[in-house]
Order: sequence, then structure tokens, then C-alpha cells
Amino acid sequence: MSGLFSSSTEGKHLFYKTDAEIELMREANLVVSKTLALVAGMLKPGVTGVQIDKAAEEFIRDHHGRPAFKGYHGFPASLCVSYNDIVVHGIPGNREFREEDVVSVDCGVELNGFFGDAAFTFAMANVEEPVMELLRVTYASLYKGIEQAVAGKRIGDISFAIQHYCEREHSYGVVRELVGHGIGRSLHEDPEVPNYGKRGKGPLLQDGLVLAIEPMINLGVKEVYQNNDGWTIHTRDRKPSAHYEHSVAVRKGKADVLSNHQFILDEIKNNPSLKEVSPKS
Repeated sequence: MSGLFSSSTEGKHLFYKTDAEIELMREANLVVSKTLALVAGMLKPGVTGVQIDKAAEEFIRDHHGRPAFKGYHGFPASLCVSYNDIVVHGIPGNREFREEDVVSVDCGVELNGFFGDAAFTFAMANVEEPVMELLRVTYASLYKGIEQAVAGKRIGDISFAIQHYCEREHSYGVVRELVGHGIGRSLHEDPEVPNYGKRGKGPLLQDGLVLAIEPMINLGVKEVYQNNDGWTIHTRDRKPSAHYEHSVAVRKGKADVLSNHQFILDEIKNNPSLKEVSPKS
């Protein structure tokens, strides 16, 4: 679940995790990833957000976790379900999914005192090619950011990599108001991880810092607005948006990705109602 940008990330408290704590976070993210895979197996025209949310909550609790989003600042569900022009924080409803929808599902789990957080944007069978390209580029930008999540770099290096790839190379709108975040014993910790910024700026990355990196990229303009429900974020021009997220531990030399999208990708291959989405090379 993305955070709202506050513009003051310097000088805040960063919480570094031990190797043992990172393994506990990997376990929480495993439940997150398998929950998203469950959703991938369920998605088809006629299914509703309420249905996948109910199944997700049951799955999380069956695996001894707690849905991290449910009740968080009053959020009413276990999943954020955001389709088409909804960027993030969509509340699962009774609208039936359609063959031309893109559906972003964000999931968080608390397990053994630590949090996991990941998201994936699914493409239904009739999604048109320009929107598929947005999904591929956004997905690739996630890994562009992860490549920078190594000890000795700075937050701005992650931010710049995502922005440059999506905005400069592909002319998409990079959302400013919503950001990734630190994660650990709390769902949202310092630092904020914007998807735009300057190389060499922001907090220094050190071994053991865990980040939720989550590009939110729009097909059209970067501007967004919040619905009257206090949660749902739409694109200003009502064009589609995409959102992918991993929880990542900063390490020396190469980041350690704690969540696992492979479970999701395997389910997509077996679901004829979904198109496969892979990062643009």
C-alpha cells in the first residue's frame, strides 16, 4: 500500500533489519505473494472485488497471517483492488470485472511481527496493446528501481531510474503524490521512496534497510485526484494506470527481493481470462 508524499524524508529514523528479521519478512512476503497468486487464479469476467477480497482474507488467516490493510487508518478491506483509471487504494466492490479491464491488486500481510507488501497489475484477455505496453514498461521500471537498491546508493537513485525510464524514455505520467516506503515492524516506515527524483539525493542506502518499491505510472497525465470515499485515487484524465510492487532488502552489490511474483506469473499462464505480462526488456 503506497504512502502519501510528505516532501521531508531527510533526517528521519531508518530501521535496519538483521539477517534473521529479513528472513521473517521473507515469510510474510511469501504469504503476500501466494495470496496474489490465488487472486490470479480467480480473476475472470463476472468476478467482483468483494469476492477476491474475501478469498484473500481467508487465505491469509489460514496461513497464520493478519491482513495488514484491513482497518489501517480505517481502510475496510484486505486488498486494494484498483481497475483501469484507479491508480491505487481502490476499495473492493461489487462491480464485475470485464474482459477489457486492467486490475491492480495490492496486498499486505503481518506475520510474526513483521510486514510484507507487494502488488501486481493484471490484464484481462481483451486489454488493448497500448495499455499492455504501459503494463510492461511499468513492470520493467520496478526492476530498474530495484537495481539501484544497493548499499552506498541513495533513495534518489531508485527514484531517478524509475522516472527516467517511464517518463523520459516512454512518455508516461509518473505519479508524484504517492510513494513507496520503508517497511518492517510497521507497514509504513521511513524513508519514503518516490518514483521521481535526482540521482545522488536523499537518504543513504545501507545494508539491512527494507523498502517497498512501487512505481505507479499513468498512460496519460501524471495528475491524480482522490475520490470522496477518502481512499480511491483516480488519474485526472481517466486514462488507465499500472502499479507493481516488491518488498526489497538493501544489500551490498545486489538487492534481495523478498516478495515473489513468480507464483503470480505461473497462475496467469494457467488462466485463459488473463494476458501474460512480463517486464519490457
